Amino acid sequence: MNTLYSFRRCPYAMRARMALRYSGVAVDIIEVSLKAKPAEMLALSSKGTVPVLSVKGRVIEESLEIMRWALAQNDPQDWLLKDDPQGQAQIAELIEENDQTFKVHLNHYKYAERYPEHPMETYRAEGSVFLHKLDQLLEQRDYLFAQHPSLADVALMPFIRQFAHVDRDWFAQTPYRHLQAWLQRFLESELFTLIMKK
Repeated sequence: MNTLYSFRRCPYAMRARMALRYSGVAVDIIEVSLKAKPAEMLALSSKGTVPVLSVKGRVIEESLEIMRWALAQNDPQDWLLKDDPQGQAQIAELIEENDQTFKVHLNHYKYAERYPEHPMETYRAEGSVFLHKLDQLLEQRDYLFAQHPSLADVALMPFIRQFAHVDRDWFAQTPYRHLQAWLQRFLESELFTLIMKK
């Protein structure tokens, strides 16, 4: 049986669960307590962070790799934009910006008390540059690179959700109308509600 070690609220684990659920891959999900990580998970992956997928004797330790592996099994809506090399390059670039740059601003904003060098608003403003970019991409269509979700939408959504939820009132009054609608569509989607069930 394929086994996914996951933590319900971790954005990396969320995106892995969404891709696995969407692709229809049967997987046994083990909810990990971050304070008491299971020995069998640590035996598979010494990095000790979720998600970790064990599949047919292979261990996949990165959420993005898990997503790509799942989509290689089955990708009914073409999340990978397989006939669009330019779209694929844009997806890779945007995910890289999310994971390397935006995630840092998100951490600083969410845990501002740990980073007293600047006020919370500074970190929020830094993160908002990315929100603005996404909002502009969404002006043309409902999703970032196509008329349907792509790997980029699903890989970014849990992080945008986290940023929006730090101060929901602030996010609700931002001018990012397209991004707000995009996030709401995901939050209300069957795919997201199913992977967030306790």
